[in-house]
Amino acid sequence: MTRAFISFDFDHDKDLLGNLVTQAKKPDSPFSFADYSVKEPLSNKWQKQVRHMIRKVDVVIVICGAHTHTAKGVAAELTITQKEGKPYFLLRGRREITCTKPATARSSDKMHSWTWNNLKTLIAHRGRP
Repeated sequence: MTRAFISFDFDHDKDLLGNLVTQAKKPDSPFSFADYSVKEPLSNKWQKQVRHMIRKVDVVIVICGAHTHTAKGVAAELTITQKEGKPYFLLRGRREITCTKPATARSSDKMHSWTWNNLKTLIAHRGRP
């Protein structure tokens, strides 16, 4: 079972975490949650805590919404993910609006449609379709 850390904009997209939790409970789910974003001030303590959580997982899932580009916590979590060399992928969290990448996303990072089949494939291939 693949262990995942979930990064998301706590202020605008907390509801999307619930959707992913529901999918993780499906009988054919290839992943489980190890941890997810925490609403705390960005401090050295916070960074150490997040780094520790990210080091324990196999992949980081970044749920993108309309305001993700302004979410400092998501940007910091993605930077930590990149520095730790952990695989990650970006999921388009909402179909009805334009979703944005985190400020620290690479230009080559693709935002993937959030379907059950895509999610399973991305998990199985550690973020590479």
